[in-house]
Amino acid sequence: MLALEFVSTVRATRSGPLDTLSDVADMTGWGRAHAAELGLATDFTATEDLWREVIELRQAVRALFARAVAPGPVSSADADRLPGAAASLDLVNAAALAVPRAPRLEWPDGGEPVATDVPAGRAGESARIRAALAASAIELLAGPERGQLHACPAPRCVLYFVKEHPRQEWCSVGCGNRARAARHYHQHKGR
Repeated sequence: MLALEFVSTVRATRSGPLDTLSDVADMTGWGRAHAAELGLATDFTATEDLWREVIELRQAVRALFARAVAPGPVSSADADRLPGAAASLDLVNAAALAVPRAPRLEWPDGGEPVATDVPAGRAGESARIRAALAASAIELLAGPERGQLHACPAPRCVLYFVKEHPRQEWCSVGCGNRARAARHYHQHKGR
């Protein structure tokens, strides 16, 4: 899901959190990698303003994810730097509303008619990108998957994930292994 990939641009490394959208070049690469979902050309190039706007939106979405997993623990990557819930909600809604969508009927020769959502008017690239990201976050947060959204509790992990199995505790097998190894170490440390 695009919203999870978007908030996961903040990751953990051995030396601490890593922002994979740390500059305009990173934003350009991420945009090109997600061009189809964002409605971008494959030769997309980010601007400084677009990058700043996307980072601001990411923090708002992370704040709403933190609210969604409460009372459970939130991601430790930036919990102390997240905007308030009301401001985040306003920003995400404004970004989604900036590019209204309308249904368009497509009916290929010999095929069945299909309705697709397209932008209802002309909008700049930044508004289109932020609208797609905000809409993905709204879809996740207002949908049935919100109840399965969790912050990974593994040591040093800062990712959110949607629990796919009732017994799933971590975002990945690697995080599960790290958590079990840390628990084993702490249990046997003083022996």
